[in-house]
Amino acid sequence: MMQTQQQQTPALTQQSSQISSTLSFNGTLTKEDEEMSKSALSTFRAKEEEIEKKKLEVRERLHAQIGRIEEETKRLSNIREELEGLADPMKKEVAVVRKKIDAVNKELKPLGQTCQKKEREYKEALEAFNEKNKEKVQLITRLMELVSESEKLRMKKLEELSKSVEITRKD
Repeated sequence: MMQTQQQQTPALTQQSSQISSTLSFNGTLTKEDEEMSKSALSTFRAKEEEIEKKKLEVRERLHAQIGRIEEETKRLSNIREELEGLADPMKKEVAVVRKKIDAVNKELKPLGQTCQKKEREYKEALEAFNEKNKEKVQLITRLMELVSESEKLRMKKLEELSKSVEITRKD
């Protein structure tokens, strides 16, 4: 899952830079820019869905494994009781296996909690990413507006200077 996220990051960064570099100077998005934005967004959503799907698969496998382990623990417990009744020489080996199963069960619980914690952290990081991305788009839009306004003012000043030069020529 981490590798998938690392693969997503360069693709999204590249698409974001392409969108940023293709903005026109008047501060509006062209159809091509909108299509690239939509494409980037759909790609991002598809990756999100894929990540969610993989997380669900891992969670289902984990729960299935926990269920199998619990069933196996019960089965071994029954076998142990039968063996104790027979005073079989395998009693010690069964006890060792049971202790190992108990140890695995103890290890599974914190792993499940860690998985839930990582999911929460992922969602928080994704939300922060989306907020920063929105902020970036707003800043780019503002930059384009400032550049456009600056160009208009410079052109107006150049026209005034040009008229001034023509007036001095006629005199």
